[in-house]
Amino acid sequence: MARTPKITNQQILEAAREVFLQQGFGASTLEIAQRAGISEASIFKRFSTKEELFFVAMGIPEKPLWVQDIESLAGKGDLKQNLIQICLQILEFYREIMPRMMMLRSRGNLPPELGSKADSKPMRDVKVLTTFIEQEIAQGRLRPSDAKTMAQILLGSLMNYVFLEMMNPAGGATTTEPSFVQNLVEILWQGIAPTID
Repeated sequence: MARTPKITNQQILEAAREVFLQQGFGASTLEIAQRAGISEASIFKRFSTKEELFFVAMGIPEKPLWVQDIESLAGKGDLKQNLIQICLQILEFYREIMPRMMMLRSRGNLPPELGSKADSKPMRDVKVLTTFIEQEIAQGRLRPSDAKTMAQILLGSLMNYVFLEMMNPAGGATTTEPSFVQNLVEILWQGIAPTID
């Protein structure tokens, strides 16, 4: 008799994420198991409860791609283009996590890593982008200004764009993604571009 292929926790979580995002917490673990191609009992060998499976599946990545990339961009290349690239990556990240955050919120309080504490993941995003902007200001590549406010303007605008897409899936946001990001950076750039002596 052939041995069934071993499924990874990641594959179970991906199946669970898809089902939970479609149906909410009320989705059955049987349907998740079927989507993953395993028995329902296999789920509970790895996750003690449906709630644990839900919270793990809806979790936010520890270090998103944009956070990894931003560290290598400080002080290098065309800053305006770097900001556009970073914003496009952040937009894609928010497209992935905002539905999860909304689903987590539907279960009551957000887990601690998403709460309002200073070390929460949303505050991490603000800190990472603030640090990047501060480094660019220190190198004279941006006009001195409040880096945290700039970071919050960018992140808030990108989050709002994704939110509007989610609320109107047929039409999405009012402008296309690349032109929105290009215009956002262009408008912000007028106030932060380095002064020429």
